[in-house]
Amino acid sequence: MSYHNVEILFVEDSQDDAALTIRALNKSGFNNKLHHVVNGAEALDFLFCRGNYIGRNPLEFPKLVLLDLKMPKVSGLQVLEKIKADPNLKSLPVVMLTSSNEGPDIEQCFAMGANSYIVKPVDSDNFFQAVKQIGLYWIDLSQPAL
Repeated sequence: MSYHNVEILFVEDSQDDAALTIRALNKSGFNNKLHHVVNGAEALDFLFCRGNYIGRNPLEFPKLVLLDLKMPKVSGLQVLEKIKADPNLKSLPVVMLTSSNEGPDIEQCFAMGANSYIVKPVDSDNFFQAVKQIGLYWIDLSQPAL
């Protein structure tokens, strides 16, 4: 698989949530440059070009990370911490896309540098709209840090 020009790194362990999000991104036209990983360890391997991603160009970063909070192996908070601590990645926008609407989770994510925190809507129509808006804003409208 080619990892050239990946625009969205999508980190989600739930197959159902992943399928719904990918479908929403497909319908919004953001599917062709999406790479989905199933846990935080794989996300870090992708970002730091190690493990299965050792051949990926370390100078090509995604434009956006969609990150679930509660995952096995390495949590979303741990991934967020590693991204924001790395000089090459710290300006990478990270949108927490999670089912947790707990105040402490939200506060901690923002304190650690998350750019946005979106609670997955239960209603599929609202979810599709939320994902579409994420793509439109972060991929089409937002200017990357220089």
